[in-house]
Amino acid sequence: MFEQISEKFEGIFHRLSGQARISDENISDAVREVRRALLEGDVNYKVARQFTEEVQKKAIGKEVVKSLNPGQVFVKIVYDELVQLLGSSTSELELTEDIPNVIMIAGLQGSGKTTFAAKLANHLKAKGRYPLLVACDIHRPAAIDQLEMLGQQISIPVYLDRNASAAEIASRSVDYARKNARDIAIIDTAGRLHIDEEMMREAEAVKSAVRPHQILFVVDSMTGQDAVNTAQEFNRRLNFNGVVLTKLDGDARGGAALSVRSVVEKPIKFVSLGEKLDQLEVFHPDRMASRILGMGDVVSFVEKVQEQVDEKKAEKLEQRLRRNELTLEDFRDQLKQIKKMGPLKDVLSMIPGMSGAVRNASVDDKALVRIEAMISSMTISERERPNIIDGRRRKRIAAGSGTTVQEINRLLKQFSEMQRMFKTLSKGKFGKASLANMRFPL
Repeated sequence: MFEQISEKFEGIFHRLSGQARISDENISDAVREVRRALLEGDVNYKVARQFTEEVQKKAIGKEVVKSLNPGQVFVKIVYDELVQLLGSSTSELELTEDIPNVIMIAGLQGSGKTTFAAKLANHLKAKGRYPLLVACDIHRPAAIDQLEMLGQQISIPVYLDRNASAAEIASRSVDYARKNARDIAIIDTAGRLHIDEEMMREAEAVKSAVRPHQILFVVDSMTGQDAVNTAQEFNRRLNFNGVVLTKLDGDARGGAALSVRSVVEKPIKFVSLGEKLDQLEVFHPDRMASRILGMGDVVSFVEKVQEQVDEKKAEKLEQRLRRNELTLEDFRDQLKQIKKMGPLKDVLSMIPGMSGAVRNASVDDKALVRIEAMISSMTISERERPNIIDGRRRKRIAAGSGTTVQEINRLLKQFSEMQRMFKTLSKGKFGKASLANMRFPL
């Protein structure tokens, strides 16, 4: 998502950086290109116009700081405006002391409401809360079944009643939550492929029945300009508190998602990046602006690492590295932690300077699966002492992992090279500090 806009911006900045000074002429040219990039990226035309007018106003007359070039000054101006466009500051989910807090999820069918409801429940559970999922999408039987299945996956109860109206279910779920010590009720409402009066009246009835503390509007980031129109109508009828952007891992242009916050003047609360129930992020405008401009997002990267890294295992691995006792078993453990962080391309793009490099690169997540399969097909002795793996063993490992002998050879060669590198490091050539902060690479 946003790759098209990011690529266009990087080209604009690169061309401007070669110029000696910022002038009215080159700023006007750059701003014109920025507006074209936004419009081609599906950003609402009013939002694009307002954005570029603010950029031009602040850029013209700026003096270039001696240590910076014009391109860097312009990037800073665009970055600041992009942060403003996306919401200026992080908007946390506002919860009260009431039991239960009621959170209503609204949006069109197919926008990812049901999956988001489960992700939000999982997110809140991880923070020590006791959520309840409520199935109020009574028009699509599969939605109730889906919510039940998702609830089971994360061990969170689901309140449902296949013979009651949505408003009745919502109202009864609040009493159920209170009696069963559930401090948050997350209500999944019905949607349609497009806005219709029946759907809106039902959503209004649910709102009236439970008076939710928060109403979150879910936007499919791949729907284009319809997302803006839909958001306006839902906001007019429900006056929601915040926006959730789903399917940000898709390959659509994504500009409409940038427009929603500005058009409805409601903060973006969360972004959903995939189907896995732990792939939900609190929305940070400054971090998203950095990603869009190709600057990476090192803070989110570090947070992902901290979430997945087992500190005890990390300390144990560091000790083994110091003693030059690295094994394929250690390698497999590191691969498992990397896989939990999400798609490899997305993770790499968070590292400053890497977004452009990985944009058009072929990053194959299945390669990690193949490597893990090869190591898992080895015996414990083979993982501990790869040098005993002869031709016969290689054939067996290849057959057991569904790979080829050539792939086994390549893995063992790369692992041997890594061992030599760590042996050099363990002798102190690059200093203890370097080794202490190192994690096992791919």
